Amino acid sequence: MAWNDERVELLKKLWSEGLSASQIAGRLGGVTRNAVIGKVHRLGLSGRATTSRMKSHRPRARSTAATARRMQQKTRFAPQGNSALRSLYQPEAEPFTQSVEELVIPLKERRTIQTLTECSCRWPIGDPQAADFHFCGKTKVAGLPYCEFHARRAFQPPQPRRREREIAEPRVVPAVTASEPTDA
Repeated sequence: MAWNDERVELLKKLWSEGLSASQIAGRLGGVTRNAVIGKVHRLGLSGRATTSRMKSHRPRARSTAATARRMQQKTRFAPQGNSALRSLYQPEAEPFTQSVEELVIPLKERRTIQTLTECSCRWPIGDPQAADFHFCGKTKVAGLPYCEFHARRAFQPPQPRRREREIAEPRVVPAVTASEPTDA
């Protein structure tokens, strides 16, 4: 369908009356909503008349108590940012401490990220921001990224599932006594 002068004038009239592109497409017939929108843009028709449905939005006055509550919630639940860099900006935070006894790696066997090889254990030791941070570097187990010691720490045996525990330990059902009524 081609846009002739008559249809373009009707389009301009309907657009100025505030009809939607879908409504205009329906009245013109043979064109889609997108075709109407495209023609409106090519013609440079910007402003539209407001219809009874379109009402100007008046912002409601907000109470200061509600605003204060909202600001308090935002600060309480605000994200703390990058946890790796947090100690740089929060010097009063506790320094990193290891929770479990670690292997003592001699200085000559310690590896940095640049000196790790394909057969080196990749277990990180220490605080990544500290100067003495290093990797284990011992010979790793085939198929794993860690040596035998660190593989045992990293890969714990799975805990039995609840269903499997219940089968192994059957529940005891209390016996019905004579004083309790039973369904017959």
